Amino acid sequence: MRVRAIWKRSLLTVLCGVLGWATLLLLPDGSSAPLAATDAAVKTVSPEEAFEGKEGSYARYLQDYADERPPSDEIRIEAERQPISGSGAVVAMEREGAEGSAALSGESGEISWDVDIEEGGLYHLYVRYYPMEGRSEAIERALLIDGQLPFTEAERLLFPRAWGNKEERIRQDANGNDMRPSQVEIPAWEEVALSDADGYYEEPYRFYFAKGKHRITLRSVREPMLVDYLVLRPAKEIPAYADLRASYERLRYGKPAEGTLISVQGEDAAVKSSSTLYPLADRSSPATEPFHPKEIRLNTIGGNNWRIPGQSITWTFEAPQDGLYKIAVKYRQHFVQSLEVSRRLKIDGQVPFAEANRIGFKPSGGWQMMQLGNPEEPYLFYLTKGKHRLSLEVTLGEMTQHIRSVEQAVLELNQLYRKIIMITGGSPDPFRDYELQKRIPELRETFEVEGRRLQGVIGSMEQLYGGKGERMAVLNTVAFQLLDLADDPESIAKRLDAFKSNIVALGTWMLTAKELPLEIDYLIVASEEARLPQADVSWLANAEHGVRQFLQSFFTDYDAVGATDEEAEAVDVWVTGGRDQAQLIKSMIDTSFTPQTGIPVNLRLVDPAVLLPATLAGSGPDVALASSNVIDFAMRGALQDLSVFDSFQHVKQRFAASAFVPFEYEGGVYAIPEQQTFPMLFYRKDVLEEIGAEVPQTWEEMYALIPVLNKRQLSIGLTPDVTMDILLYQNGGSYYKDGGKASGLDAEEALLAFKRWTDLYVNYKAPQQFDFINRFRIGEMPVGIADYTIYNSLVVFAPEIRGLWAFAPVPGTPESEDAIHRESASVTLGSVMFKRAKNKENAWAFIDWWSGKEAQLTFGRELEALMGAAARYPTANLEALRELPWPADDFERLMEQLEWVRGIPDVPGGYFTKRHLNNAFFEVLNKGANPRETLKDYARTINQEITVKRREFHLPTD
Repeated sequence: MRVRAIWKRSLLTVLCGVLGWATLLLLPDGSSAPLAATDAAVKTVSPEEAFEGKEGSYARYLQDYADERPPSDEIRIEAERQPISGSGAVVAMEREGAEGSAALSGESGEISWDVDIEEGGLYHLYVRYYPMEGRSEAIERALLIDGQLPFTEAERLLFPRAWGNKEERIRQDANGNDMRPSQVEIPAWEEVALSDADGYYEEPYRFYFAKGKHRITLRSVREPMLVDYLVLRPAKEIPAYADLRASYERLRYGKPAEGTLISVQGEDAAVKSSSTLYPLADRSSPATEPFHPKEIRLNTIGGNNWRIPGQSITWTFEAPQDGLYKIAVKYRQHFVQSLEVSRRLKIDGQVPFAEANRIGFKPSGGWQMMQLGNPEEPYLFYLTKGKHRLSLEVTLGEMTQHIRSVEQAVLELNQLYRKIIMITGGSPDPFRDYELQKRIPELRETFEVEGRRLQGVIGSMEQLYGGKGERMAVLNTVAFQLLDLADDPESIAKRLDAFKSNIVALGTWMLTAKELPLEIDYLIVASEEARLPQADVSWLANAEHGVRQFLQSFFTDYDAVGATDEEAEAVDVWVTGGRDQAQLIKSMIDTSFTPQTGIPVNLRLVDPAVLLPATLAGSGPDVALASSNVIDFAMRGALQDLSVFDSFQHVKQRFAASAFVPFEYEGGVYAIPEQQTFPMLFYRKDVLEEIGAEVPQTWEEMYALIPVLNKRQLSIGLTPDVTMDILLYQNGGSYYKDGGKASGLDAEEALLAFKRWTDLYVNYKAPQQFDFINRFRIGEMPVGIADYTIYNSLVVFAPEIRGLWAFAPVPGTPESEDAIHRESASVTLGSVMFKRAKNKENAWAFIDWWSGKEAQLTFGRELEALMGAAARYPTANLEALRELPWPADDFERLMEQLEWVRGIPDVPGGYFTKRHLNNAFFEVLNKGANPRETLKDYARTINQEITVKRREFHLPTD
């Protein structure tokens, strides 16, 4: 009977799958239908009904104080005059624009003010601040009222920095192409209301203060700032446009402005909230202003860089007279199909009316001209004669409630998934009855509630945007699966992988749904009767433009970056990577290196595979950047020993000693470090708290944690190669001995480390291959050792777990009660000079400049500005690393680990080491071989290859 039931359920599953695919194929747009066919009784709910808010969230906070009313008066707190306290409590000197002295809120610590509330109620909290010099990242604080977070979102409050073009006018290179201007900070006093950093709430946060004495505390998370004053203002609604328009007539603001049409070019923005918002070049249409048929012109702004909620761009203009004006924007929105993107409009720092919180820009294949309001009756803005500021800020708009609902679904499903795998494991037996409904009573209800929640989001988006769009396909798929699982919860064992993939897909949907790009050519401020210009040119002009671009492509050298110089003293530099990075380096050379030294540079973008053949053919460069396998070139006599230059010892002080180890060969140093990466221990705070575990500080604690995780069908992420490096160095071993003449893997320290290494995978069943980011993201792998650059990927691509994870130094080996060895190995890339370089002094001057703090810091900041936080540059220069935008606590942990980092030497024949170490590993893992004897056998093979290679290059052997 049991077998028959299993086969019946399997057959039913197959039939349901076929039916589901048939439904997908029959739908005209290929998306799945809402699951009314699966369960006619299931009803969707709107996102507003579905979103209840987590315990301690701002949504719950608003519900708790929904009956409270705003008070009548505002309260101002002078930062330096009120009693202040805390580790960050410092009264600073006067700063230009401050009203007296100010209070300094440092990069760490707290600063508090006491306030006496005479009238209880809901207030908006405003802070006037000045961004102090730091790591060029947005300032971040947590707010506490009477020592407690009022709601969880108050733990992350952002105070943006202001950025602008370094040069007033855009410069051009020798070919006549515009050069992207560097973005520099232009600090100024700014008053901002504390609001949601993720953009889920359009209005500023409302804080409830009962009558009486209270203490307001700002806890530093990232970057220093000065605080001039705080203001508690009654939380009142912004008036609607109709009310504002009526007030114009009631207050008799005068006649509308006449005969005015002011054009403000997008690329001429005065202030940007992010250094990524630099001018862009568009050559797709001759309608873009300014335009050149051949040369590159920076003529737009925004694009894919202007997509994150909270990012803003501000332009300035002069109103010629008092009166009412309309505003129009020439834009292009071809990034997000079928959905509007929203921007918040501010005039002189204020939202003029409620509708300005959501200015919608519809999708467009090309450039569009849109006047704010509607074609028949535009919004009119009263402006006085003189200078004004116009700002557009990214907002989620109509997507807000949808994203909040999906976020809640992701968190609930993540938690349910962990409960399921604690019973079934990651690879459940499809023919076993796990009795999941009995062991997880809320199983069916969770599937149904979250399926209905997603269907509500789908229905609302269809109604809002007039049909199905590409961004709804994932929601349809997951809703279909969840409601199908609600009908047959026990089938989850067969469909666990698909369920897990769909949770990850929902998290990715959240990330992409928050990205709302918009590109702007120019803005128009005009009188009401003014005729707006056309957004595009005729088809004939577009056709002519296309033909000219095609013909010019035959005469363009796409490998050369900027102008070249054939003079004898010029340095030929080859760089691998992307064109954006190469153009950034070229810009730095033209603005910094060449003006300082007078040395011209020929920069060329090449494929990494080209370097070796070009060197052998005698046509290689003088200098190559970001090189690996340095010793392969050095032992063949192709590279210059850099330690012979007089300033080498000065340059060497910029880096950790471990960074040079892979570049040392027979007493010489053949590269200067550029990038150095090393592992850190990543952990999920929420999951460890659930299971009552601590962050492991030693390997013994790690061994104790593994069975605790395994008992709950969770796993630990230990990449085999990285783990062996750590265990070997912490045990006092090394990969080579006698100056690289022999392998060190036959030493007792290495044999012991190898045994502990293989035990992790043989006895403790640690997985060998895994997708760490996704498994960490859903909590299936709550602890793991990974390269520290994974930090940036998690910050950007896993926003749903923000605040739920952290990283720490890797587990260590105790030397005594107070001392723990935390050695780990690093990977280093460096700049090399070839022996055939025409002018070695000039080439060394370039390497000296490129490896210096200013160049590395500029490149790191500009690269992050260009590509976002996920591209944070792992510079090897210690001073530059200290000034990159890391949160203070995370940077301290990073520096703590860096002190223990060791470099792995590269020796002739060294390619055999990792190869045969892996062979020994898999022989123990798959065949059950004795670890000690196996590694000894392979060490002999490695020694033979090292001896052969050393004889080949006439080096002494053992």
